[in-house]
Amino acid sequence: MSADLRTRFRDPATETPFARFVLIAIAVFFMAVILLLPLLLVFIEAFRRGAVPFFEALGEPDTLSAIKLTLTVAAIAVPLNLVFGVAAAWAIAKFEFRGKSFLTTLIDLPFSISPVISGLVYVLLFGANSFLGPILKSWGIEILFAIPGIVLATVFVTFPFVARELIPLMQEQGTGDEEAALSLGASGWQTFWYVTLPNIKWGLLYGVLLCNARAMGEFGAVSVVSGHIRGLTETMPLHVEVLYNEYNFVAAFAVSTLLALLALVTLALKTILEIRYSAELSGTRKH
Repeated sequence: MSADLRTRFRDPATETPFARFVLIAIAVFFMAVILLLPLLLVFIEAFRRGAVPFFEALGEPDTLSAIKLTLTVAAIAVPLNLVFGVAAAWAIAKFEFRGKSFLTTLIDLPFSISPVISGLVYVLLFGANSFLGPILKSWGIEILFAIPGIVLATVFVTFPFVARELIPLMQEQGTGDEEAALSLGASGWQTFWYVTLPNIKWGLLYGVLLCNARAMGEFGAVSVVSGHIRGLTETMPLHVEVLYNEYNFVAAFAVSTLLALLALVTLALKTILEIRYSAELSGTRKH
């Protein structure tokens, strides 16, 4: 091939050293300014007056209540989304049925709707002027401005995460392993427990990890349905807003560090899961 042809058909992924340097510098600068610098400032502001005010802020009753509520909501929402995500992914990836594409679209719905709108939906469903609200209240069941409403809003905004991680994984794996297990006499439950679940374990853990991070950090939908009752219906993100609006900056940034640490732990676990999954996938291909 002539020099002119080699120049014309040069690999588009091959760049000059200067072009590579510029692209890398832009990416690093953007990440430093948009991601790393704000995260660093959160920790600086939290410890601006020393460690004692920091830990005193975390030990306040309202803060402890917000932390407890956040953990409680996540402990309820994540298992519910785990069950739904596995069931939905299994149905979509393993079976053909009418309405399959519509179900897939519905799973993506929370990604395209503002969390505030999803919170307003529950206000319309369970508010004082709704049909269900007065009936449930007459039975002593409180949805809005109580834990059930916060759980419902959190479940809504987080339920795509597990399903969206598992659907492409299970579609790629196909149904060959399950069919082989069933042909050898395994029951449906045995097939799921000993065949399907081991094949999707890393994707499942990854989806649960993302779901948990979003559940603990959700603000918009929870803000609408919680009522901002201090010490009762304030999660950690809502409590940060209240503390900041009261100019209690040390306490606000102290609670923010917990959410920031959650993000860092999520990132570390995400990296570990990706490495483990890649290593297992490479070992499977070698055999």
